[in-house]
Amino acid sequence: MTYVVTDNCIKCKYTDCVEVCPVDCFHEGPNFLAIDPDECIDCTLCEPECPAEAIYSEDDLPDEMSHFLELNAELSRQWPVLTEMKDAPEDAQDWDGMPNKLPYLER
Repeated sequence: MTYVVTDNCIKCKYTDCVEVCPVDCFHEGPNFLAIDPDECIDCTLCEPECPAEAIYSEDDLPDEMSHFLELNAELSRQWPVLTEMKDAPEDAQDWDGMPNKLPYLER
């Protein structure tokens, strides 16, 4: 099983989760983070650290967000590993909780 970054991370991109990950499975894109499912060890540490509540275990992933499992796998193969916490974008709080953010995902 893996953990999955979902819709609410888009344009928020808080990196609190990266700080606690023991295996460096987070990958950074322009405005989203992705978890490499092959590297994730299901340690559960990242989920409670996400201020945007955008991380789910694969088993708890809502049906309407199931496509994020494959999206995380795809993007983690393209983007560089992120190993240290960074400041969130200045407008992250404005985007936090906004629905249907997938069209804003930058690849």
